[in-house]
Amino acid sequence: MAAHEGTNRVAPMEVTVEAGNAGESAWLDDDGRPQRAGTFWTASAHIITAVIGSGVLSLAWAIAQLGWVAGPAAMLLFAFVTYYTATLLAECYRTGDPETGKRNYTYMDAVRSNLGGAKVAFCGVIQYANLVGVAIGYTIASSISMKAIRRAGCFHTHGHAEPCSSSSIPYMIVFGAVQIVFSQIPDFDQISWLSIVAAVMSFTYSSIGLSLGIAQTISNGGFKGSLTGISIGASVTSTQKVWHSLQAFGDIAFAYSFSNILIEIQDTIKAPPPSESKVMQKATRLSVATTTIFYMLCGCIGYAAFGDAAPDNLLTGFGFYEPFWLLDVANVAIVVHLVGAYQVFCQPIFAFVERRAAASWPHSAFISRELRVGPFALSLFRLTWRSAFVCLTTVVAMLLPFFGNVVGFLGAVSFWPLTVYFPVEMYIKQRRVPRGSTKWICLQTLSISCLAVSIAAAAGSVADVIDALKVYRPFSG
Repeated sequence: MAAHEGTNRVAPMEVTVEAGNAGESAWLDDDGRPQRAGTFWTASAHIITAVIGSGVLSLAWAIAQLGWVAGPAAMLLFAFVTYYTATLLAECYRTGDPETGKRNYTYMDAVRSNLGGAKVAFCGVIQYANLVGVAIGYTIASSISMKAIRRAGCFHTHGHAEPCSSSSIPYMIVFGAVQIVFSQIPDFDQISWLSIVAAVMSFTYSSIGLSLGIAQTISNGGFKGSLTGISIGASVTSTQKVWHSLQAFGDIAFAYSFSNILIEIQDTIKAPPPSESKVMQKATRLSVATTTIFYMLCGCIGYAAFGDAAPDNLLTGFGFYEPFWLLDVANVAIVVHLVGAYQVFCQPIFAFVERRAAASWPHSAFISRELRVGPFALSLFRLTWRSAFVCLTTVVAMLLPFFGNVVGFLGAVSFWPLTVYFPVEMYIKQRRVPRGSTKWICLQTLSISCLAVSIAAAAGSVADVIDALKVYRPFSG
């Protein structure tokens, strides 16, 4: 029956434990796929790689818009909401029994199993559009860091008054070329080493940013900033204050964005016991707690160091000029981290397209024939399609090099549906939460409140993008 199902998905492999293949079955999981080897630590590394991204560098700017009261409070609130809804989503990896139920391999599979109907299409559009947007945002961020390395050396040699300007486009091309190579790694299981390296890099540049912020604060003789954030005056109108404050919420939301790949990460964890959901919840707890501590330190120390003048990218906005070599180390770490983070976010897109292609043309050698070289699995289809995807995101990044605005918009648009709405709705369906019960009302109140925040943050980011477009010329980056 499975072999004759519709072409929308690949049928699971059937395994019969007989004398001839008993040894082989020991290397397969309950769904007939190769045995998963992921652990609490690899899942944590994947999450940290996804979460502690370029978003951490915009948090000082975000707190500057909101002030000492609302800024840290917003960060803690987003951390709690992200953690809580991630624990709900982890419960939806298996449909039915948490240890033996049917696996959902992707976020969309979980939505299909629990909700179905038009919500599956809505989820697919939002999730994959967000992942494409994140790839574009990371391409922009990496080019800014590479350009900052060159500028730091220029400032050190010629003085701070020198403009030291250059285009970010060549750096985007270099980043895209590297991604074409790494994109040939077939799936999540094969990139755990890349995630671990990227996670180490994220702590490296965050620590450097934190240390430089502390040094600057000590040099200032005290903390800068105010309880309410940037003051309205000659440089900031009341309208700009509102839009920037709303965009700050989007920046913070983006900094915690990883729910859209949580199921894919959970699908790398080895079979129970303990159940994948318990391992994932522990990994989420560690990862969100770790990143929140880093976020609070980096954001608050950055604001304390620069006050209202906090740049939208702490390590490339040149609040710091010296020691220039330390800035170079931090920006190299950012680039290495973004290479890994790009892959973590793009693997679900690659897997989705390739599953559909394999189901539609199961006998095509163009799609199925592979040549394995170490962690790479080369096929004509994978090489063509993944390279085209990387080229597309690189070209779009060249057109829209507005790092802060893009980050805020992505965070705002994806936060409610992917981080809150779908996890809440799937959990209600999975656990059969009675409509009208106290728990149901609390979950729906959380969802509606987060929707209002998402809409407001998106409006603020769009307003800033419109302002930036008024003076921007394409490919002038």
